[in-house]
Amino acid sequence: MSLSSKGNAISTAGVLISLGIIYGDIGTSPLYVMKAIIGDAPISEALVYGGISCVFWTLTLQTTLKYVLLTLQADNNGEGGIFSLYTLIRRKANWLIVPAMVGGAALLADGIITPPISVSSAIEGLRILYPDIPTVPIVLAILTGLFLMQSFGTEIVGKAFGPIMLLWFTMLGSLGAVSLLHHPEILQALNPYYAYNLLANYPNGFWLLGAVFLCTTGAEALYSDLGHCGRPNIRLSWTFVKLSLLLNYLGQGAWLMTQEGSLLTENPFYGLMPSWFLLFGITIATIAAIIASQALVSGSFTLISEAIRLNLWPKVKLVYPTNLKGQLYVPSINWLLWLGCVGVVLYFREAEHMEAAYGLAITMAMLSTTILMSYYLYTKCKSKVLVSVFLAVYLAIELGFLVANLSKFPHGGWVSVLIGGLLLAVMYIWINAYSIKRSFTEYVRLNNYLPALKELSSDETIPKYTTHLVFMTSAANPKEIESKIIYSIFQKRPKRADIYWFIHVETTDQPYTTEYKVRHMAEDDVIRIDFKLGFRVEQRINLFFRTVVEELVENGEVDITSRYHSLSKQHLIGDFRFVVLEKFLSYENDLPFSKRLIMEWYFNLKQFATSESKWFGLDSSSVKVEKVPLVIMPAKLPQLKRVMA
Repeated sequence: MSLSSKGNAISTAGVLISLGIIYGDIGTSPLYVMKAIIGDAPISEALVYGGISCVFWTLTLQTTLKYVLLTLQADNNGEGGIFSLYTLIRRKANWLIVPAMVGGAALLADGIITPPISVSSAIEGLRILYPDIPTVPIVLAILTGLFLMQSFGTEIVGKAFGPIMLLWFTMLGSLGAVSLLHHPEILQALNPYYAYNLLANYPNGFWLLGAVFLCTTGAEALYSDLGHCGRPNIRLSWTFVKLSLLLNYLGQGAWLMTQEGSLLTENPFYGLMPSWFLLFGITIATIAAIIASQALVSGSFTLISEAIRLNLWPKVKLVYPTNLKGQLYVPSINWLLWLGCVGVVLYFREAEHMEAAYGLAITMAMLSTTILMSYYLYTKCKSKVLVSVFLAVYLAIELGFLVANLSKFPHGGWVSVLIGGLLLAVMYIWINAYSIKRSFTEYVRLNNYLPALKELSSDETIPKYTTHLVFMTSAANPKEIESKIIYSIFQKRPKRADIYWFIHVETTDQPYTTEYKVRHMAEDDVIRIDFKLGFRVEQRINLFFRTVVEELVENGEVDITSRYHSLSKQHLIGDFRFVVLEKFLSYENDLPFSKRLIMEWYFNLKQFATSESKWFGLDSSSVKVEKVPLVIMPAKLPQLKRVMA
């Protein structure tokens, strides 16, 4: 069964995959939303009806209208997410990097908060059957197992996610529908009047928005996973998901009304389940929570890989565990997330305590998306009125959620702010250090040195360094080269070679670009290759370079046979050696305090990053790393006075 339209396809498999990898977070929200809304207050019609009304209109305005209908339009060659949205508009205004960084840091913080609260909420259901069961060790064991399996990839496990989540949402809808039959009056809660009444008239009603917001925290995943599932499949599957969620929320509301006047003593989600169904329901809830956590972890890996391409994060090791498109594993981030999750579980211990830390970070991410999306809409439709309406409506909604969530700050919200702040600090340091380095990198005209390179290549009085000498260059202009490379070739140690190769890598705003261009700067002596690679393409430069050289040989454009007379007669290929220049902060700098602090932290962080040679996928046996001092602002020396001996 498939309906296709120019690359966009609606298929049974596509919808099933969407259920499996997109809706884990938002799909497990019924585990804790109504419990958080009721809290310690007596159960009343105003609170229950108002809470469900707020949930319904939040899912409609925030998730359906903003994300499913509008934001999914902003696809970058089929890819989504806050950094993909930023790449679509970043050349329009420099300041847009700020909301992109804030949103990215907030999403990473969410990846640390979501797994603990989802798994804890599910496991704590076991207390209904076993009141004294210690849940913290079980939660830690599940989370540890989740992070341990990341290095193997999720290709096999992912195939099971869709059917399991289909079962989960079917269970949500069925339990809700059965409960709804006992109190059908709860359907009146869909009237927005009840939401208004709760927020305006109920004591401290406005502050309940912090709990209401938990129902839409997974909306960002809809957009982030656009590339995995496609817009049509996401939109179609959301119809089923939203119906299932609403039925469950309404069912919980119907159950709560049977307890009117009393205090909440158990999670209304489990209150819907008959006793004989509890163990099965808890098991499915736990698996759904693990899938929700998996989606957040995978999303964090993708987010970091995009941040690296945008020079917002250190170049840490990226692993591609399977050949499946989009499969990615980032060891450093995996264990950073694990440590964060363990810390959250040990600090809060209970899901209801984690609710205070949950929501604040993702509100910042949604605000950032609203700002970037407004700019994107303006570049597309050029209507200031429509863009202003969109911006005003969603700033009002999300600022309301933000203010309400701030009430959680002293009770645990500070944890998500601290995590997000630390991640944002890393991005700030890295992008600023990159700008400082780039502004002080000196380039020279390559043409001025071509005659000298040809002479050096044929100067037999100098021992040959290698047959083919390859330098990685950051010079975007093919007519230029870093002065440090010229210094390395001619002065540090004269490097005589038959052919000098200069390789430049440009990361494009498109995800899967794989293009290259060859320029013969000096026939048979100096060749430059420019690679254009998408921000989701693994930079395996060693293999790419070998492929290009083989093609050049086949076309007769270059002869890579060794020029040693004895070897040339045997038609033996010469050796290739890469030289990578790695900079270190020179003691000769006299930097202002702010720049010195940024650069010192940059080089401290760089110790945990992957080396340039490994990042570009170069063969370590043929790579020479040369340390180059980075002099940004030379220190002013006192005037020396010579005295006679």
